[in-house]
Amino acid sequence: MLVDIEKGHLLVTGGAGFMGSAFIRFVLQKTNFSGLLINLDLLTYAENIENLSSVQNDPRYRFVKGNINEKELLEQIHKEFHLDGIIHFAAETHVDRSIKNPEIFIHTNILGTYQLLEFVRAHPSIHFHHISTDEVYGSLKEEGVFTEKSPYAPNSPYSASKAASDHLVRSFGETYDLSTTLSHASNNYGPYQFPEKFIPLMILSCMEEKSLPIYGTGKNIRNWLYVEDHAEAIWNILERGKKKEVYNIGGTSELSNLDLLHSIISFYAKITGKNQEELASRITYLPDRPGHDFRYAIDGSKISHEIGWKAKHSLLEGLSKTIEWYLIHPYKKTGDYVKWIELQYAGEAT
Repeated sequence: MLVDIEKGHLLVTGGAGFMGSAFIRFVLQKTNFSGLLINLDLLTYAENIENLSSVQNDPRYRFVKGNINEKELLEQIHKEFHLDGIIHFAAETHVDRSIKNPEIFIHTNILGTYQLLEFVRAHPSIHFHHISTDEVYGSLKEEGVFTEKSPYAPNSPYSASKAASDHLVRSFGETYDLSTTLSHASNNYGPYQFPEKFIPLMILSCMEEKSLPIYGTGKNIRNWLYVEDHAEAIWNILERGKKKEVYNIGGTSELSNLDLLHSIISFYAKITGKNQEELASRITYLPDRPGHDFRYAIDGSKISHEIGWKAKHSLLEGLSKTIEWYLIHPYKKTGDYVKWIELQYAGEAT
């Protein structure tokens, strides 16, 4: 066991974000967890502390507003809570934004990870788990899958910044013999996701009767992972993973962006009674973004064989849950993000 999973004091960076908050909610649903989750989050544009409103009064949860680059803050947190592990979600993740402004990705994803590793180097009893992405491997053609041994070939400033942070984690583990693990996940989706990402943007655009913008021909292929499955996988790595190992966390569904959009339209029409053909008529095609990877696919056999984890949610189940959640919890400024995407390469977006 990498950390005392039932009693440990765990620092979750970026815990108010989409994936971090899902992990916190998942852990606090466990009645046998008697430890403490400390959520360190700067609450930037895509973070929302309301993602954790259901657990904010749980005595096993604490929130600290702050930056992962603040050395003194990390020391204060450790002095107060005596950390056993860090689960590092905090990151800038949106590819489009990295194309427009790479600097913040370098600062947060690379320098932020470095500061956390330096903190762990000063306190080597703390286990460090790093959340990464399949995008560090680059792009696949029609065949093949990414394994834990696949070479890195990032094609966007975002994926390059995550690749750099991965290398830092590996090098600190090897050089200083720190207790580290690293995971690469498929594209996550589910409730609470900020609507700059594809699935919530399409759902909310359906709700607001706006255009449904898609890059290029929509033929780019992704593998999709329901966020609750991702949270469970991370928990299982902490419980049964091995020091310095890398685990790829794959979803259950691989399909093109256009096919995914038609699936969203179909499920949305069934749930709401809206006209499917009318919804589909709102699909618009935008100029493809620079460095757009064609296909991602993950081989999840290692985590399955060594840890016993497999994704539970099918795309049908996951999309249905996600659409139903957004129908109850609509964001108010979705149109702003649609407009932002449409203006991306006209040089007008900020």
